[in-house]
Amino acid sequence: MGTQFTRWIMKQPHQHFLAVRLKTTSSQYVASRARDPTFEKLMDKYKNLLKVIAVQDLILANPINPALSLDFLSRLSQKLHLNRGAVSFLRKYPHIFHIYHDPMKSQTFCRLTDAAIQISKEEAEVINASLPLVVDRLVRLLSMSRSRMLPLRAVLKVGRELGLPDDFEDSVISRNSHLFQLCDAHEPNTHNLKLFDVIPDKFTAAVENWRVEEYCKEGCNVDRAEIQFSFKHGYPPGMRLRKNFRAKVKEWQRLPYVGPYDEVSEKKRSSKAGMMAVEKRAVATVHEFLNLTVEKMVEVEKISHFRKWFGFDLNIRDLFLDHPGIFYLSTKGKRHTVFLREAYERGCLIHPNPVYHARRKLLDLVVLGRHGLLTDELRSIASNKEAESLGQYDGETCISD
Repeated sequence: MGTQFTRWIMKQPHQHFLAVRLKTTSSQYVASRARDPTFEKLMDKYKNLLKVIAVQDLILANPINPALSLDFLSRLSQKLHLNRGAVSFLRKYPHIFHIYHDPMKSQTFCRLTDAAIQISKEEAEVINASLPLVVDRLVRLLSMSRSRMLPLRAVLKVGRELGLPDDFEDSVISRNSHLFQLCDAHEPNTHNLKLFDVIPDKFTAAVENWRVEEYCKEGCNVDRAEIQFSFKHGYPPGMRLRKNFRAKVKEWQRLPYVGPYDEVSEKKRSSKAGMMAVEKRAVATVHEFLNLTVEKMVEVEKISHFRKWFGFDLNIRDLFLDHPGIFYLSTKGKRHTVFLREAYERGCLIHPNPVYHARRKLLDLVVLGRHGLLTDELRSIASNKEAESLGQYDGETCISD
């Protein structure tokens, strides 16, 4: 199940670092990967954020009365992975969810707090303000497909990652009918999103911009041949990099390949060089895909829906594991999530965007949990007591901690 890069490296003599791949299952390969503490800590936060977003979306699904009954939410607890039940989960995040009883309906409901509502509105506003960027991301995504067409269902699966608005089909597709077209797919009740052949300029992949920046740096003495087909690498702390491994990565860096926006010829790829070029193009394609996302991360299951359309049939998860210097794979939260390593520093995006900033505010509330709540309540109680004491004792107050 390993990719050709791994098999090629393991055929080399004295290459023990990755030799274990031939003797392990795919799950063991995942378990044996080098962990990166920074990304693991980030995913510890994100796995809770994703549950919060799932409940938030259910609440906001009814714009007239944005509230959710606890009975209904409890029935969905298992599906939403609320392991200790709906009520326990909501109480963990009092800065996001407010539980209240409706005497008219004799039911208990939950709604978003004012702070959470404000963050949700801010995110929607910045997404609507960045619609030209959304259109550009979508055009680029479709341009990477050999047929310039993708299943609408697959695109919607990565809607959050691409920063698509809720009314995506109206605000993006319909308003840009000169670029996009919905057409029937082979399966009933399914559609494909197609890009018209009216794009005048060829796109430049993000990695190519990085190469230019590296080559033009002051004092750079890197040979152009060394960087022409290379990718930025960085490895998890403590990961052992043997001399032979470094040599093979260096050789892979020099390997020519067809870029994600370039036409692919249908040539036989039975040779080792041909298979390696196909794999490197796959690396370049998913690298560009991650660059198109708002947070430079995506679930492996979601991106796997694009394999056939991007023109490669490799195991996506193994591809990420085979290139730990470019990607980082996390298994936190019962899902496999891949990060673009070069886009992050100390758990934050190096080049953030407005949508990312808005989403981080919600993540901050998730991390806050119940902290600060008691302090606010004590302040309120203290204020009330102070007001009473002022009237009773001529302004002499004593508030104990």
